[in-house]
Amino acid sequence: MSGHLVIKENNLDTNTLKNPIVIEVHGLLGNFLARGTPRLLPQALRERDISSFSINTRLAFAGQINGRGIFDETIHDIDAAVDFLTQEGFHHIFILGYSLGASMVLHWAGNRHVPNVKGLILEGTHYAIPDTQRKRLTKWKSTPSYEELYAQAKSILGENPSHSDHDEMVVIYQARGPSRSPLHDEIFTYKTWWHMMGPEAYSAMAYKQINRVTLPMLLLRGENDPLIEAWEAEALQRIAQEAGNTFVSIKEIPRAGHDCMENPEAMLQEILNILRPSR
Repeated sequence: MSGHLVIKENNLDTNTLKNPIVIEVHGLLGNFLARGTPRLLPQALRERDISSFSINTRLAFAGQINGRGIFDETIHDIDAAVDFLTQEGFHHIFILGYSLGASMVLHWAGNRHVPNVKGLILEGTHYAIPDTQRKRLTKWKSTPSYEELYAQAKSILGENPSHSDHDEMVVIYQARGPSRSPLHDEIFTYKTWWHMMGPEAYSAMAYKQINRVTLPMLLLRGENDPLIEAWEAEALQRIAQEAGNTFVSIKEIPRAGHDCMENPEAMLQEILNILRPSR
């Protein structure tokens, strides 16, 4: 895990430590290669006296390509971020996950109970990442198809994919569009694909994780999000509430796409409402 801590002052005084701090967990490109929320949010929070800690997990820096980015293992990267802030003296920690990061955060929160973590902010949350990819590959008639990828992965990785010594890189042509242009292709290793996109990647299925999360949650979705449909947040909220968590809200950010920082004022107001509910 690597990270970038942004605070209002040059030192960690009492006021800084008693205020909320937001851990920001990246989407597909990592926090330092992407635009929008990963790049813009830390400074915007700082201007509102909110500290942040942007982290890169093992899935950043092309982790899905070099074989080190195993989705299930990102739980340890979030552990490290929470432990670091706790040791520094922060006691009001919130975790924001953007896109892929939202699923990482839900997987973490479904398996951890840390008193210093007070809530989650989930931006652009997939109901299930494997389902999203399967539908997309089917739409664009990818090569190989989703079903062919699954069969190839099982053949390469064997009976125990998590501990397999065998892995190979795989290119999925027409994964994101109608041509074989690199812009429309995706690259994984079979092992990273298995744990993040495969039909048995249960840790990346938000609907299988959110029922175990007891923290307050804010689900953010851009009004014009081309990747996440409105029903996905509503279904996740319903699952959480049926499991007993009544502190789950959905906010749609007007005039925003998958990246809610396309409307920064609206997004920031919703974030401040969960960080400072009494103000």
